[in-house]
Amino acid sequence: MTNSTIKSIKALEILDSRGNPTVRVLMELEDGTKVSSSVPSGASTGEYEAVEVRDGDASRYGGKGVLNAVANVNDKIAALVVGMDAKEQAKIDRAMIELDGTENKSNLGANAILGVSMAAAKAAAASSGVELYQYLGGADARRIPVPCMNILNGGEHANNSVDFQEFMAVPHGAPTFSEGLRYVAETFHKLEKILAKKGYSTAKGDEGGYAPNLGSNEEAMELIIEAIKEAGYIPGKDISIAIDSAATSFSTDKKGHYDMKWSGAGKKTSDDLIAIAKVWIEKYPIILWEDPLAEEDWEGFAKFTAEFGDKIEVVGDDIFVTNTKFISRGIKEHTANSSLIKLNQIGTVTETVDAVRMCRDHGWRYFLSHRSGETADTFLADFAVAMDGGHLKTGSASRSERLAKYNRLLEIEMMLEGEALYSWK
Repeated sequence: MTNSTIKSIKALEILDSRGNPTVRVLMELEDGTKVSSSVPSGASTGEYEAVEVRDGDASRYGGKGVLNAVANVNDKIAALVVGMDAKEQAKIDRAMIELDGTENKSNLGANAILGVSMAAAKAAAASSGVELYQYLGGADARRIPVPCMNILNGGEHANNSVDFQEFMAVPHGAPTFSEGLRYVAETFHKLEKILAKKGYSTAKGDEGGYAPNLGSNEEAMELIIEAIKEAGYIPGKDISIAIDSAATSFSTDKKGHYDMKWSGAGKKTSDDLIAIAKVWIEKYPIILWEDPLAEEDWEGFAKFTAEFGDKIEVVGDDIFVTNTKFISRGIKEHTANSSLIKLNQIGTVTETVDAVRMCRDHGWRYFLSHRSGETADTFLADFAVAMDGGHLKTGSASRSERLAKYNRLLEIEMMLEGEALYSWK
């Protein structure tokens, strides 16, 4: 038995940023180290994501309770993991995967498994006396990601007339993370004033971006460009734009047919969406486009990448779901040139690192991401630094569960005492 041996594990049901239940895991090691980890939850989810276990009891939280997942941690997983060394991350994760016995973690629940996986990493770092980003990334981990701040919401993250789910401001022209965060926070606040002046709602969506009813999807771009300029920055030089279409959410077959139902733009094909993108990429300073097509539209995705992959970062989210099996296919078929990376989409720290490694080994980018149902847990911020991906999305300049990640990155930047790196690539 070592000092970093896991002494106890206990889970409980807590609430995420949407007021829905999720899992928190408390872990103690033999040396007295105590940590907790809280698991996020997505709304716009890919079909092949690892599965959360929900209770289905309509009398509690509309069936969204996680008492069964909590019980799986307290009984089944604890019996397996207690007594193991927290520093043996891959061994712990593999043991839980084998105990679950399913391809999508639907037995124990990805929410149960990930809570323990994250807690083990935190505990091992604390027991070792190093910061989490150093423990996971090594002594050279010092690049702070460019914050791709969600400033305007649509799709399933907002109740409005915008089809595309996220419009993000990307301060790649800033000299440091802290300055970049300031650039986009100022732009976010300028956007609020512009919306109010035009008589639009300044209500916010799930991730804290504004969610006004607009006349078209393109108006969102025009408003953001105006906000960037009003904040005193140069579009394309100081701040560019990233888009997450989340096209699966408005696809009628998840393949090549779409209905831009929220804006009223009507039925579209993959080629129609590519044609829209061509106009936008020529007209606006777009640096990244996530999920421009749906999760089973492999052919459309490849056409989009062939057209724009040398100009912008084309990111697959729902189509890859942080799963090396799908990322490998994407690499072979030139489906994209980047994968979104979400811890709870695959369900363990080890498998998430494997997905990052596969992207890195094949010359792809990888875009670290939060979920729409978040917690105040800052694991993602440290993980983004450890993985050296160069960019991260974790919401807007509002809502404390989003700001917790940005503020943790400010702490890490300070800890690095002038040695922090900040670059898009």
